[in-house]
Amino acid sequence: MTLNHDDPATAARTLIESATRAYLGSLADRGETFPFVSLVLPGRDATGQPLLLLSDLSDHAKNLKRDPHASLLYDGTAGLAEPLTGARVTLIGRVMPADNPEDRARYLACQPSAQGYAGFGDFHLYRFEIQEALLVAGFGRIHRLQGGDLLSAVV
Repeated sequence: MTLNHDDPATAARTLIESATRAYLGSLADRGETFPFVSLVLPGRDATGQPLLLLSDLSDHAKNLKRDPHASLLYDGTAGLAEPLTGARVTLIGRVMPADNPEDRARYLACQPSAQGYAGFGDFHLYRFEIQEALLVAGFGRIHRLQGGDLLSAVV
């Protein structure tokens, strides 16, 4: 994947738009609060905010219902001999319910394999509302971005 290193926001959007998977960090309460990370299949809404289809039975959905603060890591390092030289972007924000027909259609366009379970009663759509991002565009190229810098119209 080729990123525009002169424009960190565009580079981060490119990474997010090309990703078919991401890693969701939520806060688990086991008497103490611990980070809990799981694999998710992201989509995007009309503004570019990530969409997630989550089962109410999953630990991450239970965690998010208790505390919506989360992080979402998009990893663009696949296939690199030295992964730490590759691009990745970590988003921080809140995960909120977003189950409406337009967002569901957008999500399924990004993740057609989810069609098989998207209609199950325990699956609901959520929007990851980006507050801030950290783009690592390769070794030594680190940029902090505001959430609004990553928004754009999705075709």
